[in-house]
Amino acid sequence: MKVTRVQIVARGLTNRCPNCGGRTIFKAGTLFEVNQACPQCGLRIERDEGFFLGSLSLNYGVTLVGFLTPVLVLAYYKVIGTTTAIVLAGVGAILVPALLYRPSRSWWLMNYYLFLPQHLPANKPESGPGQDENI
Repeated sequence: MKVTRVQIVARGLTNRCPNCGGRTIFKAGTLFEVNQACPQCGLRIERDEGFFLGSLSLNYGVTLVGFLTPVLVLAYYKVIGTTTAIVLAGVGAILVPALLYRPSRSWWLMNYYLFLPQHLPANKPESGPGQDENI
């Protein structure tokens, strides 16, 4: 394989294209607009209509486990007040997913190609005549 699993993880954690390593997942100058395909290598970033749901659930899980649960535990053990916990949870439930949007999209691509590295264009073997290109 030309792109190893270690490279896929490193590129996923740094919001880079899993195929070429370019910073091309998001459109330049925007915060939330995803490129349909990588401008450098042509990798389809938006694979199908529901592909964003994986990153959405990943973002939701990280927000719930990493932010809202600790706030709930702190309020339960009276480390912070109930009003403070409600305000923190309300603000955090909006702010944390917005801050994690870009990383969660990249992490979802990373997870997809970590388990299916042969789907990366850089890792596809040359297909001869009569061979199926859809590995």
